[in-house]
Amino acid sequence: MSELVTGDAVVLGLRPAKLPSRALALVIDLAVVGTVFVMVSIGLAIATATLDDAAVAAVSVATFLLVLVGGPIAVETLSHGRSLGKLACGLRVVRDDGGPIRFRHALVRGAMGVVEILATLGVIASVASLASARGRRIGDVFAGTLVVRERVPAGRAAAVPPPPPWLVGRFAGLDLSAVPDDLWLAVRQYLTRMHQLDATVGRAMAERLAGEVAARTGVPAPEGVPAAAFLAAVVNERQVRDARRTFAAVRGPGAGSVGGPVGGSAGAPVGPVGVSGGPVGVPGGPVRTESLPLPLSQPQSRPQSQSRSQPGKTAAPGAEVRPAATGFAPPA
Repeated sequence: MSELVTGDAVVLGLRPAKLPSRALALVIDLAVVGTVFVMVSIGLAIATATLDDAAVAAVSVATFLLVLVGGPIAVETLSHGRSLGKLACGLRVVRDDGGPIRFRHALVRGAMGVVEILATLGVIASVASLASARGRRIGDVFAGTLVVRERVPAGRAAAVPPPPPWLVGRFAGLDLSAVPDDLWLAVRQYLTRMHQLDATVGRAMAERLAGEVAARTGVPAPEGVPAAAFLAAVVNERQVRDARRTFAAVRGPGAGSVGGPVGGSAGAPVGPVGVSGGPVGVPGGPVRTESLPLPLSQPQSRPQSQSRSQPGKTAAPGAEVRPAATGFAPPA
């Protein structure tokens, strides 16, 4: 693994691509470019059949330069170092400092690739890549670039260290909505790499990041709390809130109400009916006659809870049961 140090003294763990993966990506790129070159050449040969030999030679040279040389340069510039072959193999061209390449880097690599790859069938590029500690060919050396692997196994990804136990939940009331995503990313990168930094540089970086977070939230860091511990506690609080929102979204809006009214939302008022009691779904609750009509063809026996005209009074044996004053009279 190649360790590059940025201007913020952050160690970047870049994994240079090996020769086999680079060779496979080059074969894919050459196959695509060669196919395009053949198709364009056939089309131009048909279109320039009436021209003289000098014009045909000029068109052929222009086609070679535009397709075989200019094509890869344009693709690497527009895709920031990802050609079709590199994309398939999980590779990317970056600068020595880990940043994306620009047109001048792609131009130098493409110009040197004519000699290293096309003219010598890749022999010079292979020898230079094997001799380099980071697998760079001559074009990479002159352009100041490096081909790295983008696909890193998930198990090797560094996790954010947890905060001290006495800080967990201490910032539950902190407003984190004003903290931008780039600041969160910088804090996470620092926390995952703080043990790789120099003690003085790491402490200064933690204090700077803690000051930016405190300025965004409007609440200064508590006295006596290290800046790194404060950042870890704030990141942990954000993760807890994200987990709660995700869990609430999975459960749904009405998943938390238990024993709510049937056929309506939680807390919706229930219209008055003749029998007093609690909401629908609770024992002894009223019955909504407009939503649960009784069929006229088959008389049904009324529940015992509705056989009382007034609460607290019990009908005598053999006495006539009067319906509730709901405006609905059951059939005789």
